[in-house]
Amino acid sequence: MTVLDTRALNRATLARQLLLDRADLPVLDAVAHLGGLQAQEPQEPFIGLWSRLRAFDPAVLSTLLTQRHVVRTHLMRRTVHLLVADDAVAWRSRHDAMLRQRVLGVYRGELTGVDLDDLAAAAREVLADGEPRSMPEIGRALAERWPASGPRALGEMAVALLPLVQLPPRGVWRAKGGVRHALLSVWLGRDVPPPTVDGVDPVGRLLVRRYLAAFGPAATADLRAWCGLAGLPAAVTAMRDELVTFRDERGRKLIDLPDAPRPDPETPAPVRFLPAFDNAILGYDDRSRIIDDAHRLLSVAGERVVLVDGRVTATWNVESGTVTVSPLRGLSRTERDAVAEQGQALAAFLSDKESDRVRVDPSPR
Repeated sequence: MTVLDTRALNRATLARQLLLDRADLPVLDAVAHLGGLQAQEPQEPFIGLWSRLRAFDPAVLSTLLTQRHVVRTHLMRRTVHLLVADDAVAWRSRHDAMLRQRVLGVYRGELTGVDLDDLAAAAREVLADGEPRSMPEIGRALAERWPASGPRALGEMAVALLPLVQLPPRGVWRAKGGVRHALLSVWLGRDVPPPTVDGVDPVGRLLVRRYLAAFGPAATADLRAWCGLAGLPAAVTAMRDELVTFRDERGRKLIDLPDAPRPDPETPAPVRFLPAFDNAILGYDDRSRIIDDAHRLLSVAGERVVLVDGRVTATWNVESGTVTVSPLRGLSRTERDAVAEQGQALAAFLSDKESDRVRVDPSPR
């Protein structure tokens, strides 16, 4: 079995994440290809797409959101993702059990004695009038029936039990707005289908294909880390004749789509600025293909990072209109110049070309 070293996996990841060369894809197609974008921080998907698409216009993504072609919803790993509407509808039921269990893992004590089917029905009644509501509002309404559980636990469980979306202006470019929820079926005008049909799991197979197209080659543990679902090995087994296999340097078995890009490991990788919680990092159990173990916690702490030669090499933020880069190791002059050039482009994007100020700290953080 062919062994793919870390650099080969890195270049494959960059190619599929549209980070090796900016793509000419329409915004909607890019969001679909990436399997959604992590959107815990509402403005971060705009930076993620700017780093991946040529001539990205943030107004296009905002329009897709307000016109209901993309939605913000809790899904993979019970985190907020920006997904195309078709995927949100198709994938939601397959994530139901995981979403429920993750909330129970936090609030099991508070929810003892609460029938979750009754809770879901009651929450649906709260939202039946179509009026958007915040999670605290939903929780307070439910606490009238289950006062011992408390509104926070009830609200979070309601958001897990029901397919909901977070409504604009939350997630619109440069707009501020609190989280207001509506039923996914009401917002999009279509029902959410069940996860299986006659015992077959078509959504599971679809998730495997879509994951590999955007993240492969990868191990089943990586697939699970991306979506949070434990039940996909059966889908992988059912697809074994459709997949090719490799091993990584640790000996893990990797699966992939036969015709997916696996570039030459020596392919040059440009500097890229990534937003907080980017799935190019979080979408794996073994993240060593793109970030050193010593820096792994940066990705879960919400640090924005810079890729140099395809790997996390610096963090960045914006202070007083200046993009400030803090290297994690020493940079060569060529690397520093490339980081500064891309930082200037990012500063111009974030400021509508009013500023291209960038500062690269002289020594590692």
